[in-house]
Amino acid sequence: MSHDPLSMNPLPSRRNFLALSSASAVAALGLEHNLLASTALPMATPLKLGLVTYQWGKDYPLAELLKVCEQTNYAGVELRSTHKHGVEPSLNAPQRAEAKKRFADSPVALVGLGSACEYHATNPATVQKNIDETKAFIDLSAELGGSGVKVRPNGLPENVPVEKTLEQIGKSLHIVGEYAAKANQQIRLEVHGKGTQEIPNMKRIMELADHPSVVVCWNCNPTDLNGAGFDANFDALASWIGTVHIHDLRPGKVDYPWQSLFNKLKACSAKGFTGWCLMEDGATPADIPAAMLENHRVFDSLIS
Repeated sequence: MSHDPLSMNPLPSRRNFLALSSASAVAALGLEHNLLASTALPMATPLKLGLVTYQWGKDYPLAELLKVCEQTNYAGVELRSTHKHGVEPSLNAPQRAEAKKRFADSPVALVGLGSACEYHATNPATVQKNIDETKAFIDLSAELGGSGVKVRPNGLPENVPVEKTLEQIGKSLHIVGEYAAKANQQIRLEVHGKGTQEIPNMKRIMELADHPSVVVCWNCNPTDLNGAGFDANFDALASWIGTVHIHDLRPGKVDYPWQSLFNKLKACSAKGFTGWCLMEDGATPADIPAAMLENHRVFDSLIS
């Protein structure tokens, strides 16, 4: 018997949920209010913890996914395509309505949809197919109440000049950025792919994309420390930062300058920065909710 990931019992009403975001986010908001009242100076966007369904949430149907995020106080979720939540452009009208209602009834926000759309292929028909698929994801995100779609570069084809590939990616991003703007959505370009995730190449892609609806999804890669180092690399993309994919923050899990990252994010004034820090890790723990709670505690300490 087939299983419909959307056809589970409804979650409790939003009114019954008492902790809509992390204690740190609430404190940050209160601090922002007090400082604004006294200084009238603009403040950086408060940081918010959410989940990407890759890989920790890939096996949860939508209702269970929202319940786990609610119980662990993750304020939002990015739904990676092909996972068990089943939220895909192929959904029919009743299924879309059901998914929209689940988010409307939940305190967990739909941060956006995580597509695997990419624009580096040498075949123009493949590139156009990915552009068309991106537009379908944009339409779905807008319909369900999300705010953007994650896309990616995924490498540099052999025997093709690097600049030519970067120009092709940038041109494609401009096209989908224009489409996204009409739906009040962001295109979130993940720092991803062999060669393309190198910060100078990402910077060039963003320059070529040249659209305010196209932002960067910082991905916390080891290559972020290459060349001039973390600070210089982050600063090179800082004006475009929209969302962030973080990894397992627990001690001994992922070697990355987490405190430096969160210090940068707390000061980030990029026009498109949403404040969303989204947990995405390839190593799946035995007890996912427990690992999410542990990460939340570390997150709180890093942003305090």
